[in-house]
Amino acid sequence: MVFSSLIFIFFFLPLFFLSYFILKKRKTRNYALLLFSLIFYAWGEPIYIFLIILSTIVNYYLAILINNKKDKKLYLIIDIIFNIGLLFLFKYNNFFIEILNNILNTNIHFVRISLPIGISFFTFQILTYVIDVYLKKVKVQKNILYLGTYILAFPQLIAGPIVRYETVEDELENRRETITDFAYGVRRFIKGLGKKVLLANTFAYIATAIFSDTPLVYGLIGSWVGIISYALQIYFDFSGYSDMAIGIGRMLGFNYLENFNFPYIAKSVTEFWRRWHISLSTFFRDYVYIPMGGNRVSILKWIRNVLVVWGLTGLWHGASYNYIIWGLYFAVLLILEKFFIQKILNKLPSIVGHIYLIIIVLFSWTIFRSENLVELLDILKSMLGFNGIGNINLYFYVGIISIENIVIFILGILFSTPILNHVNIKNNYIKDALLIIIFILSILSILTSSYNPFIYFRF
Repeated sequence: MVFSSLIFIFFFLPLFFLSYFILKKRKTRNYALLLFSLIFYAWGEPIYIFLIILSTIVNYYLAILINNKKDKKLYLIIDIIFNIGLLFLFKYNNFFIEILNNILNTNIHFVRISLPIGISFFTFQILTYVIDVYLKKVKVQKNILYLGTYILAFPQLIAGPIVRYETVEDELENRRETITDFAYGVRRFIKGLGKKVLLANTFAYIATAIFSDTPLVYGLIGSWVGIISYALQIYFDFSGYSDMAIGIGRMLGFNYLENFNFPYIAKSVTEFWRRWHISLSTFFRDYVYIPMGGNRVSILKWIRNVLVVWGLTGLWHGASYNYIIWGLYFAVLLILEKFFIQKILNKLPSIVGHIYLIIIVLFSWTIFRSENLVELLDILKSMLGFNGIGNINLYFYVGIISIENIVIFILGILFSTPILNHVNIKNNYIKDALLIIIFILSILSILTSSYNPFIYFRF
């Protein structure tokens, strides 16, 4: 079940709110949230609901042992092995079997096992809780159902943001639901829904249609239109989902932290990663990079730290070489920025830094999107003009590029910047009327189209 579906918007969400707000006590409301979150996850993963319940139980008891026992480091190691082990089993085992087969020339059979939805998100979220208990940054949660509510809360369960326990520790027991917060949450949800349905889905259609052709067909122009479309797709897809998650959380009295801050206006790779998928980048910063010594080490060790962190960041996204290359691509750029690129950019007009960042990121998305080296090289060669200009007229003819899509394209570029923050509409009725229009258009789009992909389901 996805947020941008009719069954979620018109059946699950109203039924949940009715059940939730009819209850008066905090404890029973938390239990209602937990119950509906289990239903939400089981809707798409009926078998793996037992996996996430098992994970919650194991982490609950290990956190208590870490909190109470003298040899807490041993229990922390056991907990990390358990969580990373589950992630390895379901997400990475076949990838490493393939590597072993290639290196040793063996024929080890792949394990036929499907990937549980959102396993990377909820695994990292659980780890932040247990590690913070170990570090005494948070108190151990002795109510297993409350811990389950934190881990399984459906707004952020399957696609983040990665919510740290310290963010909601107090709100689990002491939050207050208000009309003001509920209204803000509704508005935020509609904005996210519009991003996902009206923008991301359109860009997904364009990018998929273009890259399903041969390089000689899409050529120079098509490759750039396609990759810009993909860049806008992945941004509005994930930031839209984050907006919807933050909005639902606010309706329930939770204040989830922001996950995107207009990353495409950045002027360097360093700044970009302070704005893109903030909950993931801060996770690796606080739980991997800093414990390894961060930048308070020798230059060689710092380079090692950057390469390790970004190799893991790439691997987190998927068990594939292209994700590792994508992560290391950014690692190299961050290292180069540290030593000389940033010094050069500081002396130039800011627009130069912005153009530099956009080009760097667009090339990064070609790596991220490509499923194999052949496809990657085809797109890169086309972007550099080696496959000709392309038959752009074909895309106009078949409707891939149309007046409607061009308008959406322009709006997507504008809305990926904070330009709307400078549009001061003082009349709240006008603002809400615009949101109602966005909601209606989004619902009509869902009704009339079966094309509703979501990139981050794979992670």
